[in-house]
Amino acid sequence: MLTTTLHYGLLIALAIALVFAAFTDIRRRQIDNWLNGAIALGAPLFWWSSGLALWPDVAMQLGVALAAFVLLAGLFALRMMGGGDVKLLSVLALWVRPEAFAQLLVIMALAGGVLTIVMGLWHVMRRQRDKLAIPYGVAIAFGGLWVLAANYLPAAAMAAVAA
Repeated sequence: MLTTTLHYGLLIALAIALVFAAFTDIRRRQIDNWLNGAIALGAPLFWWSSGLALWPDVAMQLGVALAAFVLLAGLFALRMMGGGDVKLLSVLALWVRPEAFAQLLVIMALAGGVLTIVMGLWHVMRRQRDKLAIPYGVAIAFGGLWVLAANYLPAAAMAAVAA
């Protein structure tokens, strides 16, 4: 019972952190390191509450997170992605199973496309000449929340949400 309570408490804390990351990215175009650090520090507790074995489960989580960080750091080096976005996606990889992380990337990309179109239209309508800055943390948070709702909520809660 205690691990179940802890498990869902950690998921709620992650959801709150994702919403906070989205709002700070909208407001300041920045996702704070302390927030990414807190999300990363919560992952081992989540692994324990989920009953993950060190091998291969936790090793797989760490491997996917490392691969994501290396790939995304390359995009950051090419100035195609912000540093906070790289860190947020990397620490999210510590929380979600690899197949759910792939789902997160697809949902994030779709939400990011919609966000880019909306922000671009808003930018044009306001006749702004400065460079368009997309708060991509919003799309990352949306993808993360989607994956949490689709893969980690209990079936009873999902049925209540669907009704």
